[in-house]
Amino acid sequence: MVRLADPLLPYQARELLSALAQLALFCNGEGLPGKAEVWLAREVIERFIAVGCPTVKETTRGNYRSRLLRLSEVVLGGECRTGKPAKLSASIPNSPYGRSEIADLWGWASGQPTEELRWGCKTLMALGLGVGLDSPEAIPLRVHDVRRTSGTGGPVVVATRRPRKREILCRRPWEGVLTSAADRLEAPGTARYLFRPNCHSRGTNTVTNFLARAQPSPDVPRLVMGRLRSTWLVELFEERLPITVIVAAAGVDTLHGLSRILPFLTPVPAEEAARLLRGSG
Repeated sequence: MVRLADPLLPYQARELLSALAQLALFCNGEGLPGKAEVWLAREVIERFIAVGCPTVKETTRGNYRSRLLRLSEVVLGGECRTGKPAKLSASIPNSPYGRSEIADLWGWASGQPTEELRWGCKTLMALGLGVGLDSPEAIPLRVHDVRRTSGTGGPVVVATRRPRKREILCRRPWEGVLTSAADRLEAPGTARYLFRPNCHSRGTNTVTNFLARAQPSPDVPRLVMGRLRSTWLVELFEERLPITVIVAAAGVDTLHGLSRILPFLTPVPAEEAARLLRGSG
């Protein structure tokens, strides 16, 4: 594809290859066939920019999109069937879910056609909304990493693995889901994976490959681990937990990693803000 575009585009081949390689990884994780007309469809490029590279800077995402859209024009030509591509600033891949969206996601997960898909989706929801895990942390988790601290009805603790190794208390509404997911797999002398226990090959696309097999619903938002984690973080902030507690539970070293949550927090009324800033006397 890059060779076909040269010399019609004002980019170095390595710049195009860099963007195309990231798009290829995303398309592979989504289960899309390796064809130029699929990878370079403008709808696919827009989706890749919106949800496929949430950890890169906004400027890098903008560069990816510019290069890929120009490559698409040269290789495929034609117009975008969905109209003008959305502005990059409107793409919020890690925006938190609303309550109704979470309810819709739970109904969608419960309605999947197989038990594997149902429990897999529910487990991901519990790990994201209950303990704020992202995909790299959910993939290597074992059944014995989930435990109750004081018998039936006690708090549920999840022990994550490296590089952000820590223990996190699960949010109360998701304790039952998480322990049920672990109990159904627990067996003496085994250390099975909690998510996709029958899949022994663990890779960066383990979650995306699984979700690509799930039955979609046009009325339900996509299940995205980054959005689940954002929802968990917003709930912690809204409940006024100390920032040190949130930082430790999130497994981050600085506040910079939490700054993307700020636009989604409920503003504090001026009178209450003034009272809090003045302090007690």
